[in-house]
Amino acid sequence: MNFFFEVLIGGLLSGVMYALVAIGFVLIYKASGVFNFAQGAMVFFAALTCVGIIDKFGAPLWVAIPITIVVMIVLGLAIERVVLRPLVNQPEITLFMATIGLAFFIEGLAQLIWGAQVHKLELPIEDVPSEYLMNKFNILVSQFDIMAAAVCGVLVTTLALLFSRTKVGRALRAVADDHQAALAVGIPLQRIWAVLWAVAGLVALVAGLLWGARNGVQFALTFVALKALPVLILGGFTSMPGAIVGGLIIGASEKLAEVYIGPLVGGGIEGWFPYVLALLFLLVRPEGLFGEKIIRRI
Repeated sequence: MNFFFEVLIGGLLSGVMYALVAIGFVLIYKASGVFNFAQGAMVFFAALTCVGIIDKFGAPLWVAIPITIVVMIVLGLAIERVVLRPLVNQPEITLFMATIGLAFFIEGLAQLIWGAQVHKLELPIEDVPSEYLMNKFNILVSQFDIMAAAVCGVLVTTLALLFSRTKVGRALRAVADDHQAALAVGIPLQRIWAVLWAVAGLVALVAGLLWGARNGVQFALTFVALKALPVLILGGFTSMPGAIVGGLIIGASEKLAEVYIGPLVGGGIEGWFPYVLALLFLLVRPEGLFGEKIIRRI
């Protein structure tokens, strides 16, 4: 039973980091209707920029992170100004294709500036079993996973308070509900979108640092965004709580499936099991657990 809880807790903690990547998608999609395919590239760009500043200039981590924060805010603002704003009235497929092109551009820019080699990123969090849980409950859970989940929880809570308790947050919700109505009452739509893209850049930075420290800063970080797709399908593309719940479900289910179902089919199902789960879920509730249900009349 202890082993089951080890796998379950480890999966839930990984799911929190999946949810963090998914939140980057939700922020942009909810307010502008754009599925930001470039979110994974932004995660890669943020992590590579931070580790590049450390390796190339010898800057300590506590200096590199604030510099990278500024870079990601500027990147988010530039994306909104150069890409989104000129295409604001175009069909959704046009905007989607623009973010695909943007993803390739950001990936190439990152490697052009900092190089394509794999970098090691060391955070002041050791990836060792938590002594407290090991001694108290005889459960082996990574200390890094616990701290990463705590960081993600603080960020998600901060974003939730931003959206629910501040004037900017109310404006963001108004824009998400109806663009034209928001414009009619004097809400600066383009400024709100700029804020959202800047926040998405910050979310990408946190996700990039955590995943980069876990797996190394390399091009494969861009594929973390693909793991966020099942999370979005389960939770709903417009719901931040849905992204969190979906992340927990995907994280736990993939670990449990790999351990208990994997040996029956030869292993290696952790990579594709979330997509099968998402596909089955689409057949039952296409809008997601927290998504808005669309009623079509024939």
